[in-house]
Amino acid sequence: MTGIKRQSEKHLILASGRAYPELADEVASLLGVDLVPTRALTYANSEIYVRFEESVRGADAFVIQSHPAPVNEWLMEQLIMIDALKRASAKRITVVSPFYPYGRQDKKHAGREPISARLIADLYKTAGADRLMSIDLHASQIQGFFDGPVDHLIALPVLVDYITAKYPLDNLTVVSPDAGRVRLADAYTDRLGAPLAIIHKRRDPNKANEVAVGEVVGDVRGRVCLLVDDMIDTAGTIAAAAHTLKEHGAAAVIAAATHPILSGPAAERLNAAPFEEVIMTNTLPIPEGVNVPNLTILSVAPLIAEAIHQIFTDGSVTSLFDGASL
Repeated sequence: MTGIKRQSEKHLILASGRAYPELADEVASLLGVDLVPTRALTYANSEIYVRFEESVRGADAFVIQSHPAPVNEWLMEQLIMIDALKRASAKRITVVSPFYPYGRQDKKHAGREPISARLIADLYKTAGADRLMSIDLHASQIQGFFDGPVDHLIALPVLVDYITAKYPLDNLTVVSPDAGRVRLADAYTDRLGAPLAIIHKRRDPNKANEVAVGEVVGDVRGRVCLLVDDMIDTAGTIAAAAHTLKEHGAAAVIAAATHPILSGPAAERLNAAPFEEVIMTNTLPIPEGVNVPNLTILSVAPLIAEAIHQIFTDGSVTSLFDGASL
């Protein structure tokens, strides 16, 4: 047919929800692209409306949205954005969800409970997503919940590079705040060449209904202790762990975690705990009103931008981590 010109080059677009536009702007700048112009608003009854204001037909679309509180609102907005892209004939849609919503509900702990992390994956797929990207999933099994490729990015190198540059490693001990984070802590020990300690919580037989005693398995006396976790929500576990380490003779305590949820009493607990520094990334915005003077935030925008570039050019995302995983 004369006069019809086929588009032979792939076209990348990056779309952002309203939850954390600063992170999306940083990723877009690193990729050298502009965020697709988007009209998004919330009606009086809380329903969300989204319209992309330029053509996305045939595009390789990446939809970035963080999920701070209110999680349900920002999740719904992202799903609507995916649906809009699908109906506008985007060729491929990749969900970029730095903090995977409902990731802690990855299995049934008791009868008649949902597996909400699986439901989220199904919702993404139903909305029209072809691929999913996230950082430090709470449980690696979530990768199997989505029917399509999942890129599980790791923030550990970002955190480790900062720690290595600032703290002497010859007196460093990596500490897991509970038994559930031992695998994560072990990954830090491999990178840092540091010994591992574990805080084991047990019930005091003299106090009913209280977990009052924290036993430290490993040598922490006189050591700089690095407490590691994938997220800090209300900060109860990690703050209690810091107090326990100081009681057992730790010279200093620092904390490293990927996701700064920082709900409710988190700031008060972190400020009251004996932390030299709390190191986190910007997968989520710091909630308004949260003030932790010794909090350091590292950017994961370069990690996300490089992963998007690898996907768009059909490269290898795994090569970013030398094949490592959590």
